[in-house]
Amino acid sequence: MKLLVDFLPIVIFFVVYKMTNDLILATAILIPATMLQMGYTWLTTKKIEKMQLVTLIMVVVLGGLTVALQDGQFIKWKPTIVNWLFGLAFLGSQFIGKKPVVQRLMEKGIQLPSRIWRQLNFAWFVFFAVMGSLNLYVAFNYSEATWVDFKLFGMLGLTFVFILAQGIYMSRFMPKDNEVED
Repeated sequence: MKLLVDFLPIVIFFVVYKMTNDLILATAILIPATMLQMGYTWLTTKKIEKMQLVTLIMVVVLGGLTVALQDGQFIKWKPTIVNWLFGLAFLGSQFIGKKPVVQRLMEKGIQLPSRIWRQLNFAWFVFFAVMGSLNLYVAFNYSEATWVDFKLFGMLGLTFVFILAQGIYMSRFMPKDNEVED
C-alpha cells in the first residue's frame, strides 16, 4: 500500500499529461497531489521520511517555477536534483556517522557484514547518480512526451531492476535456514 501511495502523484502527473498534452497543467496538479500524499502519509504513520520531504520541497519549488514561469524545463530537472541529492546523502554516509544510510534503513530486517552494507550503499550512490544523469539525457534529447513516459515507466522500471539485483546480491550473504538453527 505504501508503494502505491508513494507513486500516486507520479501516476496522476502522467495521466493528466497524457489526457491534455500539457506539462504545465500536469505539474500544477502534481503539486497539490504530492502535498495530499504527504498529508495522508502523516495522518496514517505520524512521520514523514527525509527523502519524502526532499521530494516534496523539490516538487513545490521546481513545480512552482514551472507553473509560474510557464516553463517545463524546471520540472524536468526535479528527478535529477532529487536523485543527486539522495546520491550525495548515501555517499556522505560512507564517511559521516557510524553506519551508511542503506544499513540504517534496512538493518532491522536484514543482518549483513559491514563491508557488504558499504558496498550496497555505494551501489545506491552510483544508481542515484546514473538515474539523475539519465533523466537529463532523456529530458533534453527526446520529446517531452518521451520524457514523461520515461519518468514513470523508465525510472520505475530501472529502480525495480536495481532493487531486484540488490536483493539477489544480498541473498548471497544472508544466513541459510539451517545456519540460523545451529
